[in-house]
Amino acid sequence: MRRPPTRRTAMTTRHRIAAGTLALGLSIASITVPPASADIPPPEAGWTLTFGDDFTGGAGTPPSPDWIVDTGTSYPGGPANWGTGEIQTYTGDPANLAHDGNGNLRITPLRDDAGNWTSARIETQRADFKAAEGGALRIEARLQVPNTTGEAALGYWPAFWALGSPYRGNYWNWPGIGEFDVMENVNGKNETHGVLHCDVSPGGSCNETEGLGGSRPCPGETCQAGFHTYRFEWDRTGETEELRWYVDGEQFHSVSEAQISPEGWANMTSHEGFFLLLNVAMGGAFPDKDAGFATPTAATEPGHPMLVDYVAVYNR
Repeated sequence: MRRPPTRRTAMTTRHRIAAGTLALGLSIASITVPPASADIPPPEAGWTLTFGDDFTGGAGTPPSPDWIVDTGTSYPGGPANWGTGEIQTYTGDPANLAHDGNGNLRITPLRDDAGNWTSARIETQRADFKAAEGGALRIEARLQVPNTTGEAALGYWPAFWALGSPYRGNYWNWPGIGEFDVMENVNGKNETHGVLHCDVSPGGSCNETEGLGGSRPCPGETCQAGFHTYRFEWDRTGETEELRWYVDGEQFHSVSEAQISPEGWANMTSHEGFFLLLNVAMGGAFPDKDAGFATPTAATEPGHPMLVDYVAVYNR
């Protein structure tokens, strides 16, 4: 992914390594530099950083207590297979979920000798992320999706998204409580998807179960080959509220309040707020539909992680 446009002025790890190498008269080519990580960008004028995690924990350590680690194949009493048909079991095992020691959180799908898949899914403790009346909300992450393509990538479904707070403890009120898919990527394609789920299912003004979505290739290097910054904005500053999706600062999708039924919009926006999620699913409705047949297959390669550099929430 591209580096954020604004950074703190302190030297990055890459710069410090390079400076030390030059001072010693050594060849920079002899140094192995870890994947680039960035500080959480400071808020732009008029914005406030509401939440942030730059995943600087030691190698092998779990996420901070700001996150809940989901485990198993469903919420207690909720839809099976997390409601999507995905086939993996989520765990908190460091092999599936841990800091990499280079400023990233690593979520790694694995397959055992019997063909069973495991992976990881986390969600914020906080569930109050919301645009204030007359204000705006920005949800952002800098991450690299699993670096695998072709048949080896069939079934991979990494995502960064948000669910309405009333989902917790109910688990059967989707999509009325709202879902903002900031970034979805399937089957190793160079394509990021932004989707809104809301209202009623099937059908409704959000066209469920498909949702209202847009997509585009990642700018510059592919989504798989590098870090990119994925952003969602909920803008309540105008007469009509609007939702917008971006990759590397380039807008590729929007949904206006005027497109949604008044009841559907109210149900999605009148509750406490949203919580954020990061996960890598294997198989399920989205990758299966995209591939045209059941995934993953025998050719799917385990062990390709999603790397998350930071997650940030800003309010204006």
